[in-house]
Amino acid sequence: MSEAYFRVESGALGPEENFLSLDDILMSHEKLPVRTETAMPRLGAFLLERSGGAETDHAIPQFFRSHPDLLCLVALPPKRIGSTDSAQAVYISFLPHTFTMVFALKNLHSCLRQGSKLELPLWLAKGLFDNKRRIISVELPKIYQQGWRTVFSADANVVDLHKLGPHFYGFGSQLLHFDSPENADISESLLQTFIGRFRRIMDSSQNAYNEDTSALVARLDEMERGLFQTGQKGLNDFQCWEKGQASQITASSLVQNYKKRKLTDMEG
Repeated sequence: MSEAYFRVESGALGPEENFLSLDDILMSHEKLPVRTETAMPRLGAFLLERSGGAETDHAIPQFFRSHPDLLCLVALPPKRIGSTDSAQAVYISFLPHTFTMVFALKNLHSCLRQGSKLELPLWLAKGLFDNKRRIISVELPKIYQQGWRTVFSADANVVDLHKLGPHFYGFGSQLLHFDSPENADISESLLQTFIGRFRRIMDSSQNAYNEDTSALVARLDEMERGLFQTGQKGLNDFQCWEKGQASQITASSLVQNYKKRKLTDMEG
């Protein structure tokens, strides 16, 4: 039976992501902290600033934080309120068996100030980043900063990478596009972290036959889980071969055809 989906290899460790890969699509939607280096007119209501705690004009209302099923934001035509041109932003949420519409006044013409702190998906941050135009500057996520790099260098095996970031290596590799002065340290940390964890991953994959492996892979990032599955496949294939359950070795069709031709020549 043919498979419904053939896995496309990730390209995140290379120059660009592979957008035919589901892993890369998910990875490119992870949020990256940035700071605006120039004002952005009319984007204040759409690119929401990071809130320091209390809700601000640009923060997402608490109601919507508690409703992850929020679907869309619809802008209605502006209405004259006093002397200010404003517009109504309609937050539409489809809850089970209910339909909820919440109206919130927003100034859709507000300007996103220079120096505003945002969290943008990786794909958008890469599109806006330009050394010459200086639209945004990128801040390193905490897990790639010096404090965590020290932890990784001490003992990378104790860290729960999946909790910190399910695409730790791929996302970290894509950060090298942003020309940070710490790029060399980041790339070295990624390499040494992988080297330090690789042996334990492969050892555990080769010593877990017909067992529940959920606890073994719980702390691995997605790339490491792929390595673990590869090791498990090799172990299972070897066990099948050792038990005589593997496919029978047959002669190549080229060899068979050669024997037939040789037999014909001898008979002739």
